[in-house]
Amino acid sequence: MQTVIDIPEQEISLLEKLSAERKVPRDEIVRSAISNYLRAETARDAAFGLWADKNIDGLEYQLRMRDEW
Repeated sequence: MQTVIDIPEQEISLLEKLSAERKVPRDEIVRSAISNYLRAETARDAAFGLWADKNIDGLEYQLRMRDEW
């Protein structure tokens, strides 16, 4: 799918430089960046609230962990 986005000229220049250094098309760099961003967001969302069902005081747990070290 194709889409149109506005990218500041300074970032276009950086994309062009990176494209030349890596010898890959600019659109490949943009697709990779979007893919990496979405994976990171998905991972963060999956981890958010991971301990919600635990009945543990966070500060108490932190202090106990520090004592072990």
